[in-house]
Amino acid sequence: MILAAGRGERMRPLTDHTPKPLLLAGGRPLIEWHIRSLAAVGIRQLVINHAWLGAQIEQSLGDGDRWGVDIAYSPEASALETAGGIATALPLLGNAPFLVVNGDVLSDVDFAPLQQQAAQLDGKTRLAHLLLVDNPPHNPAGDFGLLDNGLLVATPAAGNGLTFSGIAAYHPALFASTAAGQPAKLAPLLREAMAQGQVSGSRLDGMWLDVGTPERLAEADAIAAGWSV
Repeated sequence: MILAAGRGERMRPLTDHTPKPLLLAGGRPLIEWHIRSLAAVGIRQLVINHAWLGAQIEQSLGDGDRWGVDIAYSPEASALETAGGIATALPLLGNAPFLVVNGDVLSDVDFAPLQQQAAQLDGKTRLAHLLLVDNPPHNPAGDFGLLDNGLLVATPAAGNGLTFSGIAAYHPALFASTAAGQPAKLAPLLREAMAQGQVSGSRLDGMWLDVGTPERLAEADAIAAGWSV
């Protein structure tokens, strides 16, 4: 699942008429880089949620045939936050673990190892596996702590926090108590599961950028321009 329902307030006025995932980096929409990376490891069934200017996303990407994938859409009348959006899309995602990636990050992540981690999620002892990155300037304290045994904790030791990349594998059971069609944040679900030792994590190898401002979009454009050659 690619999350593409955000309004992109910090990107205005660029996002006043263009949904954030369709902003260009290296001559391609941000979201297209994810589609290509997922297709490269054999992932063919994709779900994309959308809210703000969602019709443009469907018009731009179509059914995914040009990349060899099949795209299903989960439209939201207004953005439902991450957990709400995922819970609403569960009928399209099925009963097996699935990958989720934020549509507004740029990364050269290899999704194959995350697929292997997804296969280990049993819905009981393990509910999620998150990819983490070193803390960017805009999130200096980090989000979670990564223990030596691979489990994540919600409150990292001072100086040992890492930032959640927005790329993860989840078991549908994580969202069992989240109502479809209602806004719900992901962090409380993750923290609760972390307290039970049900969330693992690993560092993301490679490049990662949270494209949250026009300045970072310019940085993403410069990086992705090298990929377009």
